[in-house]
Amino acid sequence: MLSKINRRSWLKTSVLSTGALAVGAALPAEAISRAARGTASEGKLLELGPFLGEYQPPKFPDLNTLKARLCWNENPYGPSPKAIEAFQKATFKGNHYSWNHLYELIDKISDKEGVKPENIMMGPGSSDLLEKTAMVLYMKGGNIVSGDPSYMSLVNVSKSIGADWKAVRLTDNYQHDLLKMEAAIDTNTKLVYITNPNNPTGTITDRKALYDFCSRVSEKVPVFIDEAYMELAEGGLKSSMAPLVAKGKNVIVSRTFSKIHGMAGLRIGYIVAKEEMLEKIKAITRGGMGITGPSIHAASASLDDVEFQDKCKAMIREARSYTFELLESKGYDYMPAETNFIIFPIPMEGDKFLEKIYEKKVAVRVFQFWDKTWCRVSMGTMKEMKIFARAFEDIVG
Repeated sequence: MLSKINRRSWLKTSVLSTGALAVGAALPAEAISRAARGTASEGKLLELGPFLGEYQPPKFPDLNTLKARLCWNENPYGPSPKAIEAFQKATFKGNHYSWNHLYELIDKISDKEGVKPENIMMGPGSSDLLEKTAMVLYMKGGNIVSGDPSYMSLVNVSKSIGADWKAVRLTDNYQHDLLKMEAAIDTNTKLVYITNPNNPTGTITDRKALYDFCSRVSEKVPVFIDEAYMELAEGGLKSSMAPLVAKGKNVIVSRTFSKIHGMAGLRIGYIVAKEEMLEKIKAITRGGMGITGPSIHAASASLDDVEFQDKCKAMIREARSYTFELLESKGYDYMPAETNFIIFPIPMEGDKFLEKIYEKKVAVRVFQFWDKTWCRVSMGTMKEMKIFARAFEDIVG
């Protein structure tokens, strides 16, 4: 058990010594931002894992002049007008701490998730809670089992403080290979991590198979299910693993207000887990301290605005269908995404493709894995998707 002084010292050391190495690499959006400002080398392929690499985009002087911002998986329609109104009103009480309002939000979320308030921990976005979980579990080493390719935030922070990574390639139908992941667990495994729907593939793993896996494997080691995009999936929260927490399983589920709620810049998310697990994480951080009062009010109002969420999902589905049809008309295969982004292979070098599409003021992401170069395009408004379509057709013919 770390003393208070040692814990504080450890946290300071972790942030200062590993932050640039691990956290920066764990957040590709930051790498893109640096590249856009001209501080990262152009065309460089960042190696993120055994199967996954990402090309940094070329310099772009001002992201505000983009015609189509399709690189960060944002909701182009959010925040909800009700969330905006709540945020604005709350700014007038910005001199007050917002703990009471946070507790009210936790109560509302616990009702939604079907768990006790003690099973909820808030944070400034779900990525922050992913990383805090990694810090807690891997202070003394061990290994983490996850799919590959996958979202790398939790994995990279785990590696930066001494964890070994057991990467298990997705199946040929783009789902997590649950049998191989279970076989990879050994006595040093501290966590199994699954992003569902997955990023950057946009695909979802079969609910029943995953439910059975989590129920069984969580008796051996904790299972972390990152569900940032679950509300956008066709089955919505019906496919969530959160009900396992109510059954006492050692499962952690993360959710964010950055996607369907359109609040990526307001930084709020949460995890659902057993009380014992949350107590371990709370030993190093008070997740709610990093959330602003206006964001808390906005999140609460957004939860109530189901009509807005449904409308956003329908418009994103429309944009996705349009993009599927575009790719089919050009003879391109794509992964069967259930998210607000699509990934598909392109027949040219990643740096060259990014250079050409950025010239047209369209921002996307480009990855390298499975011996192919892939473009990942986020779903924007229909106007933005048509701009992307024209740019894409000009580049590839």
